[in-house]
Formats: sequence, structure tokens, C-alpha cells
Amino acid sequence: MTRWLQRLWAQFAVALSLASWSGAAIAGDYATIIMYHRFGESNYPSTNIDLDQFEAHLAYLADGGFTVLPVPEIIETLDAGGELPDKTVGITIDDAYLSVYTEAWPRLKSYDFPFTIFIATDPIDKGYGNYMSWDQLRELQQNGVSMGSQTKSHPHMHRIPAEQVKDELSQSNTRFIEELGLRPDLFAYPYGEYSLSVIEAVKAAGFTAAFGQNSGVMHADDLWFELPRFAFNEAYGTLDRLKLAVNGKPLRVSDITPADMVLSENPPLYGFTLAESLMPGRQLRCFASGYGQVEVVQLGRRAEVRLPGPLNGPRARINCTMPAGDDRWRWFGRQFLTE
Repeated sequence: MTRWLQRLWAQFAVALSLASWSGAAIAGDYATIIMYHRFGESNYPSTNIDLDQFEAHLAYLADGGFTVLPVPEIIETLDAGGELPDKTVGITIDDAYLSVYTEAWPRLKSYDFPFTIFIATDPIDKGYGNYMSWDQLRELQQNGVSMGSQTKSHPHMHRIPAEQVKDELSQSNTRFIEELGLRPDLFAYPYGEYSLSVIEAVKAAGFTAAFGQNSGVMHADDLWFELPRFAFNEAYGTLDRLKLAVNGKPLRVSDITPADMVLSENPPLYGFTLAESLMPGRQLRCFASGYGQVEVVQLGRRAEVRLPGPLNGPRARINCTMPAGDDRWRWFGRQFLTE
């Protein structure tokens, strides 16, 4: 992440005045998924959340009128056409670092908050000291923590051959069955990176949904193998940022071009179609890595994002927002890969 995104969050934090919780939640077909990696490991600031920050997050979720549900339940409910309480939140943690077991789990248990952990199996099998063990993962599983896959070796999946992608998925699934007695239904792309061919491989491996690391609020009509999550670390872990994320609503779009996040041309000719319910859409704003707010040309429901130059890589983001009323914001984010 870069300074432009820090400025974006700061602008929205100033604009945000959270509405008070008034009682029973309104039903909806959406939920916000948040993600973490490490806890209290200050040597790794890009993936670590400070423990004081994390404790403030949990206290806010407990006191702010939110419903924290297991991510598999959120997926199953929306996939079946059901409804969730407004301000439903799911918690995910990637990579199975040891600090999940020693720091995050005790704090999450104290609030009775469910969470899903996404695991790459090689670091566990090799017994790396800063990762959890299979025994510790079994303990979490026995206490209701849901498990998802993040491949065998945590590669940049769009850069490896198709047969290797297939092996990464099948071999990790085998290890899950051997150690935990299950084949995960949910998947998280390492580094949030994927291509259209990787998506097809994940589907073929039997997963029901997959998450990236693009910001946004998931909803029933979303792309189920490109689901968004808000990532938190030391630099992007303020309470104001959490408030913006978990009070968000979906910015519903379709007909996204380019469909593949791996760019064949840069800058991309990026655009999407707004849901009819969001029209006239005059307050749509988009922000790109390295550029801040960029031009958006709208023709009816179609929005075309005009970049002043190429996206700088290897990973870059374009986040689009729109006011949702009641001092809340709609979010839709896309990550692009330039190499």
C-alpha cells in the first residue's frame, strides 16, 4: 500500500460520523470480510497488526452494533439467497503464523468471535518456527475455527505453469484431509493474486468460493471467486479505517473490463456497469495507486475510469466509492497485476 491510500482513508475518516446503533438490524444480502496476518510481530510491519490496534478493533466490533458470523455461514446464507443482518462482519486470518495461536485466538475467544484461518500447508509440514503446528491447528478446529486453503507453498499463482497450479491445490487438499479430516471449501489467493486461468483451476479443485485482497463489501451478486476483503496491518490498522470498512455497503457493479486482473496492456481500459439501484451515480469517485483520485467518465450506467498513466507494479489498486447515506460508504475495489 502507498501514501495515496493513506490520504484516501484520512479523507473518508474526516467525512465519517458514525450513525448510532438503534436496535434491531436491517436485513441485507451483504457482509464485510476483514483480514489479518500477524499479531504483535513488529519486525514484520507490512503484515503485522499491533496488539493495541487489534484489541481496539475487537472492542469496537463488540460494542458497535455488529454481527460477527463465521465466514462459511456468511457464504452459505448469501449463496442460498438468504439475508444477513446489516453490519455483518466476517474475520479471516492468512498464513497460520504462530502469533495467531498465541495472541489472536485468546483475544478472539474472549469476545466469542468466530474466524477462518487460511493455511498454506508446506510451512506447517516443514515445522517453521514462526508458524503453527498441525496439533495447534487441530486444537483450533476442535474449538470451532474454520479452515481454508492457501495452496501448498504460497506461490504467485499467476506466474507458475497450469500443471503446477493444479498440483499446489491438489497436494494441499490431500494434506488437509490427512491432518484435519477435511478438504476446505474456501480458498484465499496468496498475495491476493490470480488470473482467469487460476480462477478456473480453483473451481476445478472443488472450492466453493475464493477471496482476494481487494477492498470492498461482498454481496449476493458478487463474483464468488474474486471476493473482496479489507486487509489490516500496522500502517493501515487505525480504528477509523476499521469503522469505514465495517460500516460499508456494497458498490454493486457488473460487466467489469478487463475481466482479468493480469494486465495485457497498461494503463488498462478499466470500466464497469453500475447497478440500476445506484443510479444516477453522480457521486461515484475512483482512486488509483500512485495517482489518487482519477477521472471517471459516465454514460448512463456505464463508468469508465481514465488513468493519467500506467499503473506501477507489480500490484496496483483502483478503489471506487459512493456515499450510501447515513454517513456510510459503498466500496468496490480491484487489484491489478502488471507483471
